[in-house]
Amino acid sequence: MRGLFAIAAGALLLHGQACAATGEEEPRRTTEPAPAGHKYPAYVPITEQPELPRVLLLGDSISIGYTLPVRARLAGRANVLRPPENCADTGVGLDRLATWLAPGNGRWDVIHFNFGLHDIKYLDAEGRYVRPEKGRQVTPLPRYEQQLRAIVTRLKRTGARLIFATTTPVPDGASGRIPSDVADFNRAALAVMRDEAVEVNDLCALVTPRQTAIQQPRNVHFTAEGYEQLAEAVTAHIEHALPPRPRG
Repeated sequence: MRGLFAIAAGALLLHGQACAATGEEEPRRTTEPAPAGHKYPAYVPITEQPELPRVLLLGDSISIGYTLPVRARLAGRANVLRPPENCADTGVGLDRLATWLAPGNGRWDVIHFNFGLHDIKYLDAEGRYVRPEKGRQVTPLPRYEQQLRAIVTRLKRTGARLIFATTTPVPDGASGRIPSDVADFNRAALAVMRDEAVEVNDLCALVTPRQTAIQQPRNVHFTAEGYEQLAEAVTAHIEHALPPRPRG
């Protein structure tokens, strides 16, 4: 187990360094070996243990960053899977959800999901990050709420326990986003989750008081320690939602 944590920490450190330098939305490839055709370690398919519950992580590069440490923490207790791609914004989510849910005949015990950071960003006509006055927001707030509600409706049909993670903060100076938009979009998301009786993992509240210590400067991504702290919170919520273990 210690070896798994060491691998995850090394990958996350390189992830944070790359994102801080380039502003990328996904981590660069790390030194962790990966099969041909797999650019990111978190995308590498796992060999499932059929007797264990199945957990699906849906989200952007923040969720990519905590996938490996969550998987390590739940080793032997759950199969933790994620799509081999960045889940991006709610529009992408609606387009791709059927594909993401398909593995394992669509049987999931727990789905932990987030959409937000890609919805709030501002892009120009070429898809480059720009100041708000020079571009257009990917998903205006009313459409975000509508599309998120549609995603929840579809996820509910799986019968899985659902956990929504609030969108993590945007630090001052991060390109293509307005920090205050996070609160507005989270407020809308929380209203949806309240209406739909979906459990909430408030990662935004977790990060806010320690943001300068665990988040990259002028970048939405986190340090290796930051991803470990996010993973602790994600793991705790998933553990609570897992079906009871059969008595031996």
